Amino acid sequence: MRVFIDTNVILDVLMKRDPYYSDSAAVLMLCGSGVSECILASQTTDIFYVMQRSGLDATSTKAIIKTLIENLKVVNATAADVQNALASEMKDFEDAFFASAAARSKARYIITRNEKDFRLSPVPAISPKAFLEI
Repeated sequence: MRVFIDTNVILDVLMKRDPYYSDSAAVLMLCGSGVSECILASQTTDIFYVMQRSGLDATSTKAIIKTLIENLKVVNATAADVQNALASEMKDFEDAFFASAAARSKARYIITRNEKDFRLSPVPAISPKAFLEI
């Protein structure tokens, strides 16, 4: 099963944010056990920026990004994803862009803590906790 992991779930793990850490970490641990976890290449820049802003040095941040791309399938964005996001009724362009790439990649779910932001997504969004219950 292919799933797309929203940036907030990855940051929950990297920054050990309670009360979200344990469910988010459990989702990431499923990688390779019949679950193909995907991120968009563009998410790496967001993650890099947030980790740097949190005080992590560049070398450590690069090591984190390297680990992510070694363990998760990195999906490139396309011009069609941009066009679909622009045409989407979703309010947030970045979320619409993410949802378009998830649909194109045939993801079954978007795993996020912001399910309401993906209400109009072509791919259903569920929380890490809900995903673990499936």
